[in-house]
Amino acid sequence: MTSVPFHYVDLRAFCYDTEDDQRVEAALRTFLPEEFEVTRATSEGHHGDRILVLSARVETADEMRHVLDKLRELPDIERVRDELDQRVDENCSFFVSLDKQAAYRGRVELGQGITLRAKVEAYPAKKDAAVENAREALA
Repeated sequence: MTSVPFHYVDLRAFCYDTEDDQRVEAALRTFLPEEFEVTRATSEGHHGDRILVLSARVETADEMRHVLDKLRELPDIERVRDELDQRVDENCSFFVSLDKQAAYRGRVELGQGITLRAKVEAYPAKKDAAVENAREALA
């Protein structure tokens, strides 16, 4: 199996009072391997409303391959590859926002609601090297 040029992948979604937490978790699980643990943390919004933060950290190569395979299903994956200079920061982290509603329906689309952050392996740890590694991983 080929190596995965990431240290880890974090996925996070917010569940607001008006949303069903089981549906938000199902949306997040669209990108996760089966039986993967989702962490829940409760926070409070500006007006005192409850916000549930659902998150998962994927750290093994096989699990990261699963997430990357789902990400490659994006209809506009070429756009993501073209935007890697903007999507990878100086700390070698890759970011993409995914549509929570589409994910609940089992589709993978760019949008709002689910944040994917992946720490890209790069030696030396420079943005240019991270961009190239991310580009190869998303090919």
